[in-house]
Amino acid sequence: MTTMTMVKALNEGLRRVLEVQPKSLVMGEDVGRLGGVFRVTDGLQKDFGSERIIDTPLAESGIIGTAIGLAMRGYRPICEIQFDGFVYPAFDQLVSQLAKIPNRSGGRVRLPVVVRIPYGGGIGAIEHHSESPEAYFAHTAGLKVVTCANPNDAYWMIQQAAAGDDPVIFFEPKRRYQAKGEVATGASELDLFRARTLREGRTATLIAYGPTVDVAANAAAAAAEEGLDLEVIDLRSLSPIDWEPLFASVRKTGRAVIVHEAPGNIGIGAEVAARISEECFYSLESPVLRVTGYDVPYPASRLEDDYLPNLDRVLDAVDRSLEY
Repeated sequence: MTTMTMVKALNEGLRRVLEVQPKSLVMGEDVGRLGGVFRVTDGLQKDFGSERIIDTPLAESGIIGTAIGLAMRGYRPICEIQFDGFVYPAFDQLVSQLAKIPNRSGGRVRLPVVVRIPYGGGIGAIEHHSESPEAYFAHTAGLKVVTCANPNDAYWMIQQAAAGDDPVIFFEPKRRYQAKGEVATGASELDLFRARTLREGRTATLIAYGPTVDVAANAAAAAAEEGLDLEVIDLRSLSPIDWEPLFASVRKTGRAVIVHEAPGNIGIGAEVAARISEECFYSLESPVLRVTGYDVPYPASRLEDDYLPNLDRVLDAVDRSLEY
């Protein structure tokens, strides 16, 4: 076990990919000489050269379009979108081409492209720098969508995403970049698309992913001081979702609260709530509740603490669930 920040874990994971996959390459704005805005790719160009760590123009559509062409010719590109809100110029390439070409070709063309997107708030930045666009891509057939919540998952999930032959949108919670944790560099514990139960419990189930996993875990710890036994599940994969651990947990606890930063309207939480209601109806003791960002554009930094889900909002939702 080695202690790393999430940034370091991602950097080491990318380094492993570049070492074992000679056709892999990293491309994006400022990923080379600068080492990335968040320093995730720091030192990689020095060690692997400018033909494999490629500084691109400021053109997100061009980055993804070029990656698609490279993948069609046998390469395995890992693209970086510098901030979450900068992905929209590339949206057409992502949903109309990257997601569709393998199916359009009857499976003859594979596109092993990973698109890394730092996402979410908590860093005091403005709109286009603090957004959570994951639902757009989880809704798109042909794309796999995952997000890490700790350094160990960051280290392994980026390698697993790069090892597959399908396009993967890889969301990195930027406010967790400097969080430290132990990384088991010897072997991965979970498949890329499996959920993880972080804490066992019987009172209610908290379901979270990415930046809100830590919020849910802290809420469960605080609730334990009041005699409540909350189960915490990290989704990890947003498309496909690993449903069985969620259903098993809710059948045990009878209650579920879903936590994510993105606005609640037609978000990931809405789909999770609907599926739990369908599959666990006779086990539910209360409605499935959601704690999310609000349905407004991301606010100025002085307001983001009020916008983002926090421990008090999660515990309030648990209390409301227990009132039924």
